[in-house]
Amino acid sequence: MRVDFWYFLSKKLLLLLRNDTQERMNTSDGVMPTARKSARALLGRDPVRELVPRDINVSARWHTHDFPSPLARWNSHPEFEIHLITKSHGNFIVGDHIGTFGPGHLAMVGADLPHDWISEPGDGAVIVERDVVFQFRRSWIDDCAAFLPELHELDALMARAMRGIEFSGRTALQGAQQLRSIGGSSGMSRLSNIFTLLQTLNDAPSEELRLLSNDWLPVPTDAHTATIVSDAISYVLDNLHTGVLMSEAASIAGMSSSAFSKYFKRASGHTFRDVVKQMRLTQACKMLQHSNTAVSTIASEVGYDNLSNFNRQFLSEYGCTPRQFRNRQGLPRSP
Repeated sequence: MRVDFWYFLSKKLLLLLRNDTQERMNTSDGVMPTARKSARALLGRDPVRELVPRDINVSARWHTHDFPSPLARWNSHPEFEIHLITKSHGNFIVGDHIGTFGPGHLAMVGADLPHDWISEPGDGAVIVERDVVFQFRRSWIDDCAAFLPELHELDALMARAMRGIEFSGRTALQGAQQLRSIGGSSGMSRLSNIFTLLQTLNDAPSEELRLLSNDWLPVPTDAHTATIVSDAISYVLDNLHTGVLMSEAASIAGMSSSAFSKYFKRASGHTFRDVVKQMRLTQACKMLQHSNTAVSTIASEVGYDNLSNFNRQFLSEYGCTPRQFRNRQGLPRSP
């Protein structure tokens, strides 16, 4: 059974993050609004797997729904989602982030990232068409990009959406209007509205977007496979700086290197080499976000002997250089 290696990485960090999140959520007088209590309760619970219906007549799904509604719940799905709140105030949760929302709140959520918007209750009243939602598969964009290579410009937006994005300012105003326009159009006009919306979100200036969640991936269900992958992830985390050898990871699993390589690929869907690269880059992102350590030092500490190779792989993965990434977080430049 396939499991996702990111689960093990995020799980080790998530407990610390949850404790910090819960402390920041406490109000000064110990009183917490109902919506915030509900959002807080979702931390640690598995999301409902939502089945997004397909319509062969359109490329992607646009719909509205009320609150409360069966669609308004803590859920995840393989589709990307652009979500607009039209009415009410409350709290939302995306991955491990809890925030507040009001009318005009616009967010983009990546594939399999859990999310929910919880309005403050109002005497049992239904908030009609509170939500406007557009859902699409990443594979649809990739298939289009095979013939329209200009669409690769959206790769950075898709990567950011895997952590959830909250938009504000002019971007949110324009995006909300364009999202609504999709629902009232068809044919080529509908496609034009979809790509106009995606371009607006892709072009959002740094001061009008905020990344929300840390890495989040679903819980594995096969205990034996989970243990092997988890042990391998722990080994990689413990040895990022000193050096990672697949032969040592295989020895921990009690396998030959060849058998371990095949087993790991089948279990996680990724090669061991790719996992090591992803974990190095993820650790680098965290250091860039939370310290002013020089980029060259960060590269060395996550296992890169060559700064140019580190910069090249970072740019390929995230669509920006390490220095550009740090500048977007609003941190001072490293020496």
